[in-house]
Amino acid sequence: MIDRVLIDSLNLKSRDFSIRWKDQIRNSPKLKHYHQMADVTLQEAAQPTFPLLARTLDRGFDLSLIGDYFTKMGKNRMHSDFPVSEVIFGLYLAQKVVIDYITTEFAPENPMRMYQSLGALNKVAEFFLLGSFYVTKGFLEETYTNMSSDDNLSKEMLKKYFKEDFFFKED
Repeated sequence: MIDRVLIDSLNLKSRDFSIRWKDQIRNSPKLKHYHQMADVTLQEAAQPTFPLLARTLDRGFDLSLIGDYFTKMGKNRMHSDFPVSEVIFGLYLAQKVVIDYITTEFAPENPMRMYQSLGALNKVAEFFLLGSFYVTKGFLEETYTNMSSDDNLSKEMLKKYFKEDFFFKED
């Protein structure tokens, strides 16, 4: 069972978590595309992730909800000309923010919370791994769609390089 205080913290302090994430982004020289974004825009981009994580920790994994959120994120980042590697690294930093919070601010308060945090850390990691999967799928799906319509590439050529089973259904 996940401690209710952690779930409430992720919901009520989502702005604080997004500021921490923004700071992590700013401290990482590899994230050039994220560095082009204004601080407020960065914070707004990350803020919905933490309540979704809280909901997941509280109610369990809803793959359609998680998938929809992260697939849209992947598609949006593709349209904003982000490399997929930066998007995945951005998710890693969001995970790092939550794990750092749990291990330094939340769990040390008492032994019971330390014990409960072990399960929470596992679920946090699972959430962000699923997020990475869905972000990549959304990013590649949108790349495929753009290449098939904008670049007039044949289906055979696209299938040669996109060995994915995308979520959308072809007409």
